[in-house]
Amino acid sequence: MKHQFEHLTASTAELLNLSNDLRIREVQSERWVHYPRAKAALVAMGRLAAHPRTTRMPSLAIYGDSGMGKTMLMRKFCEDHPPIVDPRKGIERQQVLPIQMAGKPGERQLFAQILHALGVNQGLRSGAVDMQFAVIRLLKAIGLQVLVIDEVHNILAGSAREQRIVLNTLRYLSNELNMSLVCFGVADAREAISGDAQLARRFDELTLTRWSSTPTFEELMISILRNLPLREPSVLTALSLRRILQITEGLTARIFRLMNDLAITAIENGVEKITDSAVDQWRPPFDAEAVAA
Repeated sequence: MKHQFEHLTASTAELLNLSNDLRIREVQSERWVHYPRAKAALVAMGRLAAHPRTTRMPSLAIYGDSGMGKTMLMRKFCEDHPPIVDPRKGIERQQVLPIQMAGKPGERQLFAQILHALGVNQGLRSGAVDMQFAVIRLLKAIGLQVLVIDEVHNILAGSAREQRIVLNTLRYLSNELNMSLVCFGVADAREAISGDAQLARRFDELTLTRWSSTPTFEELMISILRNLPLREPSVLTALSLRRILQITEGLTARIFRLMNDLAITAIENGVEKITDSAVDQWRPPFDAEAVAA
């Protein structure tokens, strides 16, 4: 039997039983919204997690401007591949491990971040060789398949020598552990990864371009609207969709923020849907002068 509010996903329709305040809180909360472009990225990463171990493991670089949803993709991928306990050996296995490239990268910083992500407190005072052995031993023990690196463009913050060392270290880890790398970053990340030709050849690329007036943007908007707990269906014209693109400059994070604002207003004023008029009348809460001040 179909649920009553067919313009919403089943889980979103259940939120309509909540008070207005709690519904607004749900709108403001971080949540995952399925849409085709994100699904394609998750499928590509999922293939790496399921790839048999070979001597040259494939890797993936995902590029996009700040605000295009890279961090949300990373979190979703990691949530879909949580640590599990091997019942036969009684040890924890972890297919995917996320880290963030340090603002001032280096070999020891990279090892320290991996150890920290593993819950190991081994400070930077330890020697690089000791840290390397610890990382290799622990990653082999958990059976790591994919090392996920956010903000990989931060490699460029180091000197040319430091950049080469970090890239050599990543290639070494990939070779030694027969694991894949998934790197997220802005466009400059291409330059960072290309600093090691052998490593760069292992990467497929996926670029999250800004949204424009295409069917894929319409699919995104449909997905967003189906995940906003409003009692009435929202039907927006092509003019409203173009205005949304203009306001947000095609950035995923801004699109979600705008739609959340409109949904909250619709709950507060009892309209229970997002209208063309609401889109046309929307203004940012802080104007440029206020922000500058």
